[in-house]
Amino acid sequence: MQSSNHRLRDMEQHHPLLSAGADVETGSLAAGVMVGSPHAGHTAGNRTLWFIQDSCGMVCATMTWFLVLYAEFVVNFVMLLPAKSFWYSLLNGATFNSLAVLALASHLRTMLTDPGAVPKGNATKEYMESLQLKPGEVIYKCPKCCSIKPERAHHCSICKRCIRKMDHHCPWVNNCVGEKNQRFFVLFTMYIALISAHALGLSGMHFFTCIKAQWNECSEFSPGVSVLLLIFLCLEAILFLTFTAVMFGTQIHSICNDETEIERLKNEKPTWERRMRWDGMKAVFGGPPSLLWCNPFTGLRLRRLLLLTHGRRGGSEFSV
Repeated sequence: MQSSNHRLRDMEQHHPLLSAGADVETGSLAAGVMVGSPHAGHTAGNRTLWFIQDSCGMVCATMTWFLVLYAEFVVNFVMLLPAKSFWYSLLNGATFNSLAVLALASHLRTMLTDPGAVPKGNATKEYMESLQLKPGEVIYKCPKCCSIKPERAHHCSICKRCIRKMDHHCPWVNNCVGEKNQRFFVLFTMYIALISAHALGLSGMHFFTCIKAQWNECSEFSPGVSVLLLIFLCLEAILFLTFTAVMFGTQIHSICNDETEIERLKNEKPTWERRMRWDGMKAVFGGPPSLLWCNPFTGLRLRRLLLLTHGRRGGSEFSV
């Protein structure tokens, strides 16, 4: 498809001709589940909820919640409630449960936030003419989703969309990590690492205390059951701590260097002006350093969420 104003090329590689501001909302969430009025169509930026219908991702996301809730059960009912010190139970319980809530909230925000999907099928003659490109300029179209690829966008075969600043697709959050949800993914890895370290510390203290005393006095469960629950919790905590600590470190490194994991693996030469260190952190987390950076609820509007879930007229719409 050619015109006097531009040339169009089918390529998987992106080039710096479209910016994030050139996005259009039409069809911007078509790869996920669209929840809202059946008459809302695809004007959805404000009437849809992003969700990827991938069986592997949904299983992994469910397992993540199960393992966190299992840790909650063991920490609260095996270690803290039977403890003799009230303040020890109260302080550790409040800390662990607060971190667990923040971790699960970050997981939900990562999973249900549009990572920066490029509108599907926007490579139309009318839209390209509206870009008002200079003669000789080249724009690139993704042949898989028929969309015009902005700078630093990559196609995800699972989401079936091109994602801006796509870092990777994570099955544990059943979503891509991209421009719009990287912040919540970083918070998710941080809080999971913290509760894993906390659970390991509590488990060590519990083993030490129960070895000195009688196991029957340490827990309402039998000694054999308590040991099995604690061993499984320790194994889970070690695996989660190792994985999430490494992911947290790589994400912070990528943000500070303004380079996604895909760009690093492909050894792509930057064609954009890099935001280094604090500028990159401010761009991802929003604004100057503050406690709001650690808050996964920032920007969440309850009224809008209820409208997205139930819709003004009821019903639901699914689109792939």
